[in-house]
Amino acid sequence: MLNLGSMINESKKWRWGIIGCGNVTEVKSGPAYHLTDGFELFGVMRRNIAKAEDYAQRHNVPFFTDNADDIINNPQIDAIYIATPPDTHKFYGLKVADAGKPCCIEKPMAPTYADSLEIYNVFEQKKVPLFVAYYRRSLPRFLKVKEWLDQGHIGAVRHLRWLKTRNPSPLDKSSDYNWRTDCKIAPAGYFDDLASHGLDLFTFLLGDIQHVSGFAANQQGLYSALDAITGSWIHKSGVMGSGSWIFGAHRPIDKVEIYGSKGEIRFSVLDEAPIALISESKEETLFIEHPQHLHQYHVANMKKHLSGEQIHPSRGVTGLHTSWVMDKILGQV
Repeated sequence: MLNLGSMINESKKWRWGIIGCGNVTEVKSGPAYHLTDGFELFGVMRRNIAKAEDYAQRHNVPFFTDNADDIINNPQIDAIYIATPPDTHKFYGLKVADAGKPCCIEKPMAPTYADSLEIYNVFEQKKVPLFVAYYRRSLPRFLKVKEWLDQGHIGAVRHLRWLKTRNPSPLDKSSDYNWRTDCKIAPAGYFDDLASHGLDLFTFLLGDIQHVSGFAANQQGLYSALDAITGSWIHKSGVMGSGSWIFGAHRPIDKVEIYGSKGEIRFSVLDEAPIALISESKEETLFIEHPQHLHQYHVANMKKHLSGEQIHPSRGVTGLHTSWVMDKILGQV
């Protein structure tokens, strides 16, 4: 058995509680806890008690509450999934760490690197497992991209480039509140919500980033968060990278290109699109469908980690690195 920490238990049945059972937990994540052998979704919390009860009834969850402390301190709950907006991740995360329970925090880990570091340090000091919901590290589609890279199909990797654009939505143009574009909750708006997935994935594929810089602005004036960001970086391996995220363009684009000495790989981070390998030795285009519940493999890998079978690919240390990269692009550290 791998030595993964003091809380590893091969045979334990882990009962999970969710803080913030909103839309992301309906299909994307929540059902994965019921479907994973050795896991059970035992309790859910939402500030609106009627909505918490409705979720519990529809998802066959025995316990519901409108008080997060009832989840965190419940002796029948062993581990916590924090699925609230980023501005409360630290508040709840520190409470979960204090309770000594394994935790999965939605991405991004926190609105700032400083808050992410505080979360990480407390879990490290307590020697309690911490996971971050960058589930793309566990999806078969991106594991195939990693396999192509690791097998050397494009030779020595030289550069990665990502262009992500979208046109403003009706919600962006309205006066209706959207926490994803509130600078107090998500300082860089959709960059925090969407670009974090790609930046985290790139470090999974190509290793940690050593140097990074960028520029950011609010070009449209539709909301308080930033809406146009560009960045460049160098991985420790020497691979260079660049990205542009424009949330006021005329049409949506999601295009990643990885260039090597003998070929290239193309894919999308967020769109449902094929992955393509074009090289001197091989050409292949594949569409690898995502599971219905996108967190399925991420959650299954948490069970393997807690059972001592393998180290989870998205932990506190990796989520912290992604937070650092994002804040460096935004000029915050």
